[in-house]
Parts: sequence; C-alpha cells; structure tokens
Amino acid sequence: MADDNEVIYVRNEAIFLRGEGGSVFKLDLPLHEAIAERLEKGYLTRVANADGDPYVEGADTAKVPGPPTERPKLNAGKKAWVGWAVAQGMTPDDAEALTKTDLIEKFGTDPVSTAPKGEAPEGADTAKVPGEQPPTDQQ
Repeated sequence: MADDNEVIYVRNEAIFLRGEGGSVFKLDLPLHEAIAERLEKGYLTRVANADGDPYVEGADTAKVPGPPTERPKLNAGKKAWVGWAVAQGMTPDDAEALTKTDLIEKFGTDPVSTAPKGEAPEGADTAKVPGEQPPTDQQ
C-alpha cells in the first residue's frame, strides 16, 4: 500500500500522428473517438516520432486503430471499407463520397480469379486449342 507522502508517477502512453496538413501531433491514448475514426479512415497517419519518421508496425504494444491491413468482411461497416479503399490508394475524401456498395464493388474482390471452377475468368482468352479436351470434374 502506498504511503501518504509517496508520489506515484503514471506514464501516459502517447502516439504521434501526421495530420491532414502534414503537421505531426503527439496525442495521449486512448484517442478520442473522432480522432480514432479519422485514423481508421486514413485521414491521419501514424508516425514513429515528432520528426515524422515512418511508423513500424509492432514497435509497441499499444492498441491503436488504423486502416485495415486485410480486406474487410462484406458485412463490415462502411468505415472499414473506407479505410480499406484508402489503404489501396484512394483518397479519404473520394472513398467517403462512395457508398459502401460502391466500395465493395471496387475493392471487395481479390485480384485473383473469382470465376467458378471450370469457367474462364472474365476477359480470359477462351479460344480452343486443337485436340485439347475440356476439363472434367473428377472428384
């Protein structure tokens, strides 16, 4: 138990964020929900220090929101899809202007083929090679 005269110091955890205008700010955790939302959507960028050096993921253990690193599930909210669009290179304002459906149409599919087994992907050359047999489903 602490003595009445004993001083206890509590270290506040803080992070550095680059704002929309390029300035770097030090913010205490937990972030205000409006700031956290802007960070998740990509309007703000986490940086390593006051000099604005790039932030390296895993350098600390603080749980701070940020743009998704994996494609969101289809039933995820629009905020997650806006963050994913920004992570894919779209500007935050352009992503916000789209509907969730538009974002899913643009960023919701993997770049690999989503064609059902045995069908050619959209835009694929489907010309037959002489003497080649069509694939059969043998399971």
